[in-house]
Amino acid sequence: MTAAAPVTDVHVHVQPWEMIRPAVLEAMRRGRDDLDTIRRCFDDPGALLAHLDREGVERAVLINYESPDVMGFSTATNEWVLRYTQGHRERLLPCVGVNPRFEPDVRGRAERLADGGARLFKVHGPHMLVSPNDYLGAFPALRDLYEVAQARGIPVMFHTGTSIFRGARSKHGDPLQLEDVGVDFPDLDVVIAHGGRPFWTEEAFFLLRRFPRFHLDLSGIPPARVLEWFPRLEEIGDRVMFGTDWPSPGVPSVAKNLAGLRALPLARDLVERIVGGNALRLFPRR
Repeated sequence: MTAAAPVTDVHVHVQPWEMIRPAVLEAMRRGRDDLDTIRRCFDDPGALLAHLDREGVERAVLINYESPDVMGFSTATNEWVLRYTQGHRERLLPCVGVNPRFEPDVRGRAERLADGGARLFKVHGPHMLVSPNDYLGAFPALRDLYEVAQARGIPVMFHTGTSIFRGARSKHGDPLQLEDVGVDFPDLDVVIAHGGRPFWTEEAFFLLRRFPRFHLDLSGIPPARVLEWFPRLEEIGDRVMFGTDWPSPGVPSVAKNLAGLRALPLARDLVERIVGGNALRLFPRR
């Protein structure tokens, strides 16, 4: 019997605490009893690794992106995550995000971040206040980001669905805007974060069936609702990945998410691909 792949959480928010805007911190604190753990993890990669061990997770993708006016994350957040993960890249995979509203040289910046070890680019439309297909209109430099990612074999993750943080604009989270990306960049690996939840899940599933290089990240979706929103999940089973969105508001522990997913009435081999094998193919060991 083939050994199960290590569990990978492809969507963990470990970011520079001191940059987070007060309104965002207030939303994060609401209803949580693990703030001390979160703060330790943000400050110390060793603490995060110990936390992942307790939660039953081998690898995590650490999501970072530029959003100074909504979230507080300046352009320095990208260098921060590259430093944070240095020496731990076998387990902690850095994700960066270049915002064309603030970056005058998107191509050069993307190339430098790729050279620095970035494993994933993030476009968080509702927080960056850009749409995925704005390379066709307001922000043509987004094309440079996608071209660099496609040439370097680095996936691009897109936030789809809503966001509750002050200043966020959920209209940028409509996954149907990714149709242009799929058509214009056929060799780009795309990760649809959150599956368009709660009201764009059918659009997300359409795109996942249409484009063979599109992948589904289950983060931010309560495990009990996965099969409600994606009843034909088996059809895309080789491109579905476990993610939690921890420690975003309303997201329980990583371990609880993992247990909930494993409790779903799905074939065991499919579950193991979702929690580990599929991510290992998209983000192989280096």
